Amino acid sequence: MFTGHQLLDDTHVLITDEAGTIESIMPYAEAGDEVEQFEGILSPGFINCHCHLELSHMKGSIPEKTGMTDFVLAVVQHRHHAEENILAAIEAAENEMLHNGIVAVGDICNNAHTLAQKKKNRLYYHNFIEASGFLPSIAEERFDRSRDFFNSFAQQYMMPIESNSIVPHAAYSVSPELFKLIVNFPGNHILTMHNQESIAEEDLFLSRKGDFLRMYEQMNIDVSFFQTSGINSLRTVMPYFIKNQTLILVHNVTTTMDDVSYLKHFGSPSHAASSASLRRPKDSRLPTPDLFFCLCPNANLYIGNKLPDIDLLVSTDIPMVIGTDSLASNHQLSILEELKTIRKFYPRLELQTLLEWATINGARALQLDEMLGSFEKGKRPGVVLISTEGNRIGDKSTSERLL
Repeated sequence: MFTGHQLLDDTHVLITDEAGTIESIMPYAEAGDEVEQFEGILSPGFINCHCHLELSHMKGSIPEKTGMTDFVLAVVQHRHHAEENILAAIEAAENEMLHNGIVAVGDICNNAHTLAQKKKNRLYYHNFIEASGFLPSIAEERFDRSRDFFNSFAQQYMMPIESNSIVPHAAYSVSPELFKLIVNFPGNHILTMHNQESIAEEDLFLSRKGDFLRMYEQMNIDVSFFQTSGINSLRTVMPYFIKNQTLILVHNVTTTMDDVSYLKHFGSPSHAASSASLRRPKDSRLPTPDLFFCLCPNANLYIGNKLPDIDLLVSTDIPMVIGTDSLASNHQLSILEELKTIRKFYPRLELQTLLEWATINGARALQLDEMLGSFEKGKRPGVVLISTEGNRIGDKSTSERLL
């Protein structure tokens, strides 16, 4: 049994009520009769911290390993389908997540297509209403559009906690003016951002070169205004974020040791002076937001055939969480499949560590840890059975939602 915090041996029994609320964990000898036994590992339900449910209809429509620029262009050019097809694909994708033991999702929203499905309350969602607009002149217009979607979700998606935020898409698609509107939006307590997903992003910010210039040209976006100061994308935009917010940095494919050191020292008093060159907004304040690194390895391989340096990210004290990204960039929506991919390339990682990323860390990132993420009295986290080969997440592992 994995509790969300530790692996226990098979002498422990999980006790729940009929609704799945956790009552206790006790020794087998004290559990009484009618104990059900399963082959594998019992775990709390998985938390998917990064998904694009609205793109589910694009499964298989974009070739693999095209690189980030052509992937973005394909999404922009081919995401528009008949609404009935989009809604059917959203329902099927949610069914897939339920079957794969996912109980909560941090979902990126650029429209209201997922709202009807989410109102069925089969999963917990935190809706990240995504804002983008690299041209400073359209910041107000783009923010107003996102705020309209935010209001639709806030009025129609009723959850026991505040579960909607307006968030920036990425450093390369959000102007400083739009960043300021997003970060200072009242109640924006959880933010997320696509971070350092490709070398093209770094080339743009470090030298105003690279493949993203082709992307802007094909999207008819005039970026003649953009002047780089020679600072990479992460360091350019981090000063816009403020205290008392959670920030989930997603992908992190090109994140380096220098970036990690910067993030770890971002909030220290000695760092304030050196941050001046990063054009910190006047109204922002230290320390750094509450940070999480989100890994979406199967999407990284699908798009660019490259993984982040997970050993480097693990070496920090920044918690790790797991996402699936979308069916436009993945073959399935399965947290277990993401863990298997990580274990394949980083076999030294402990099973307990991976499961922590998939459960309690994800619940904390989405601020759902009072309800989900661990087997603790009063919580109703869902119970997943993970079938394993030995002590590894093997190639034939499966997960099943039990409660």
